[in-house]
Amino acid sequence: MKKRFIAFMVIVSMVLGLAGCAQNTTNKPTQQAPEKITFVLDWTPNTNHTGVYVAQELGYFKDAGLEVEIIQPPEGGALPLVAAGKAEFSVSFQEEIAAAITSDSPLDVVAVGTILQHNTSGIISLKKDNILSPKDMENKVYATWDTPIEKAILKQVITKDGGNYDNVKMIPSTVTDVISALQSDVDAVWIYYGWDGVATKLKGLDTNFFAFKDMEPVLDFYTPVIAASQTYLNENGDTTKKFLAAVAKGYEYAIKNPEEAAKILVKHAPEVDIGLATTSQKYLADQYKAEVEQWGYIDQTRWDNFYRWMYENKLISKEIEAGKGFINSYLPK
Repeated sequence: MKKRFIAFMVIVSMVLGLAGCAQNTTNKPTQQAPEKITFVLDWTPNTNHTGVYVAQELGYFKDAGLEVEIIQPPEGGALPLVAAGKAEFSVSFQEEIAAAITSDSPLDVVAVGTILQHNTSGIISLKKDNILSPKDMENKVYATWDTPIEKAILKQVITKDGGNYDNVKMIPSTVTDVISALQSDVDAVWIYYGWDGVATKLKGLDTNFFAFKDMEPVLDFYTPVIAASQTYLNENGDTTKKFLAAVAKGYEYAIKNPEEAAKILVKHAPEVDIGLATTSQKYLADQYKAEVEQWGYIDQTRWDNFYRWMYENKLISKEIEAGKGFINSYLPK
């Protein structure tokens, strides 16, 4: 009897132990797999993208339950991938989104935040060429991409400055090295100062530069921006907020720690020169947010004014209604 009782208790203990294991397994929270996100760049990695690489390196994406793959764009560009649902987010530009949403076959794309607060692009030239303002481009050689919007912007600033746009010597040229171009037969080049402008300084070139936004307020458009599809946003609002919160944290880090942020960029893109990355990062630290408190915020008045200008200059075939093409509500508060 005693042996039977002992055997019985052993069995009960085993059953209770198994039940306890089962209960522990049931109560133990299951670890969810991270959500996968594809982020498409607009070009090769540079300091416009640093905040995304920082979020990757410092685990901000991981902490948000996201697994983000950063890829370079295909020949057809990033926006078609986003519109087709083959990528969740991409780097784009306000003017590119305008063309996408007003085409005969409009793309399902919208900006969800801006990387820089202001348009840092303009015209650079060697000091010896004495191009101090747009009108001084008359009778000078300008390397043109030969695009309608580029020419419209140049005509706007040159004419407003009292110059004759038709007197600019336009030569079609895809400039890949601004420093070499300025030391050739080219007098003036359109650049984004945060990269090519600081590069000329590092090389010791004496240059003049004027920014389009300083010549004409309507040209202070948003470039670059982060884009998504409205369909994706409607179905994945929480994920979008998590993603943008992590990205914003990355840019905030880059603002406060430009040298460390530059090292992170170069770690992920070793082809980038560390000296250029560091100098560029220090310049952009003041440009990511500029005067606003919320990284990524897009001002509707500036956005709408530029789209109105594009329509009036026949750069898009359809007028874009106010407030269309961007949304701020997914940004972290």
